[in-house]
Amino acid sequence: MRLAINVDHIATLRNARGETQPDPVTAALLAEQAGADGIVVHLREDRRHINERDVRLLRELVTTKLDLEMAATDEIINIACDVGPELATIVPEKRMELTTEGGINVIDNISRLKDAISELHNANIEVSLFIEPDINQIDAAAEIGSDFIEIHTGVFANSASEEEMYDELDRIRSAAKHAKKLGLGVNAGHGLNYLNIKIFREISEIDEVSIGHAIIARAVLVGMNQAVKEMINLINFR
Repeated sequence: MRLAINVDHIATLRNARGETQPDPVTAALLAEQAGADGIVVHLREDRRHINERDVRLLRELVTTKLDLEMAATDEIINIACDVGPELATIVPEKRMELTTEGGINVIDNISRLKDAISELHNANIEVSLFIEPDINQIDAAAEIGSDFIEIHTGVFANSASEEEMYDELDRIRSAAKHAKKLGLGVNAGHGLNYLNIKIFREISEIDEVSIGHAIIARAVLVGMNQAVKEMINLINFR
């Protein structure tokens, strides 16, 4: 299972004072040096953390894989096509949310998403759709040509009880298996941390996990190198 690291919250810290430091580009390069398999950033419409300068510099400097999370708007699609990340992950976006609150509803937005995927494919960018672990949504993602899905793990991560957690884990496992049968790549992310990541080692169908807040929070205390390596060790433990 590969590890992609989201450095959005380095930019959040930078922007809190309107300063230039800490630099999310530097954080991304440190994460790569520590063994990360990819870098994730979300270029939001309101630019609350990552900005275009960050994305363009990351495209020049990231040597693993750049995953650009984005809403399916004309402006952001045009930027993505110009920058050329290896992967574009389409997510729902609400202006007032603190972080992405759930998966995109592919079925209700099938025409717009199909057009967005086509535009990104024309720019030689693979596409992932960030969705709930729902078989019908996965079928729709495959139908419109998505290359990957990213399963939203927030419900699992925020479960109020062990029973609820394992019920959601079963949904995630079934969703990953179904997506693989359809030929989709399977990523997963949201709310994953140093404790709950361990159980995901049992789901062989998940190709990659995307983790941001937990690693950045740990890095504040121990540094990016150690924070990344600790997560890699947990993922690779046998």
